[in-house]
Amino acid sequence: MLNELSNDSVFSPEQVLENRGRVAIFIDGSNLFYAALQLGIEIDYTKLLCRLTAGSRLLRSFFYTGVDRTNEKQQGFLLWMRRNGYRVISKDLVQLPDGSKKANLDVEIAVDMMALVGSYDTAVLVSGDGDLAYAVDAVCYRGVRVEVVSLRSMTSDSLINVADRYIDLDNIKEDIQKIPRQNYTYRPLSTIGLMDLSEED
Repeated sequence: MLNELSNDSVFSPEQVLENRGRVAIFIDGSNLFYAALQLGIEIDYTKLLCRLTAGSRLLRSFFYTGVDRTNEKQQGFLLWMRRNGYRVISKDLVQLPDGSKKANLDVEIAVDMMALVGSYDTAVLVSGDGDLAYAVDAVCYRGVRVEVVSLRSMTSDSLINVADRYIDLDNIKEDIQKIPRQNYTYRPLSTIGLMDLSEED
């Protein structure tokens, strides 16, 4: 028995994933947006949540983003996110001297990751920002397993080095992208039960 255990001491990623415990997801919205642009895909956020949770128990999924209060389309998107499993943490965009707008939410991500230690076993960080490496390292020392998910070309080596697992968005893009609308018909979940009942009659 001991020999069997020693021979099987190196676990495959699949075996390790089976014991992720409670999962907390931290998504850097702008980082994911630019990664999706690079990949040439549109993210399906319902699929993304399912893929990142991967059958584990989800504690909470945070989505951090800068907001433009005058952008109605963005406001609608964030409302949808709030109603579909995400806790949205937003900050007003600040105009930079070059005319571009930016909101940095690294501090908010780091604080939430640290504050919730003890409530979750695995953190899934969707960001390639090297500024978060120190927070990831600190969380790991508190006994949390950290998985980093981002596009390799946009990911800091320092972040990959402190994470327990790294997943390249390019490898999971088929699982998380929106299917072009002409390929499927949309049926709201609330009407499926009604349709089934009427078919029985």
